[in-house]
Amino acid sequence: MTSTTSRFEQNSTASNMCGFTLMNSQVGVLIANVLTRLDNVEVTHLPSMIRADGKNRFDVVYADVDEEAGEEEGWFNAAEFEEAMSTHYGRMVHLDDRTIMFANPEDAAEYLDFDLKPVT
Repeated sequence: MTSTTSRFEQNSTASNMCGFTLMNSQVGVLIANVLTRLDNVEVTHLPSMIRADGKNRFDVVYADVDEEAGEEEGWFNAAEFEEAMSTHYGRMVHLDDRTIMFANPEDAAEYLDFDLKPVT
């Protein structure tokens, strides 16, 4: 009897990946266009959505989306981002000028008020 490896096999190791899905809308395409310029982000266009999958950490800088849209600075913000995004994985932190995606919660500790020291 031979054993085969399934692509659905459980793997408990950290993927070091984070990301989100966007609606395939005008704003979603603008965000995707900006993210395609990042070396550690893979953008996949699907019929009804756009996937953005990044390695370790990536930032959605609102000024970059403003520029891509040809709008004045301040047009794109966290509320616009939340409206275009469907779901996410990893840790997400909204700041005034960007949204940061983290694959590992330890990397987002300073933003989340997460103490990494063990309690004794």
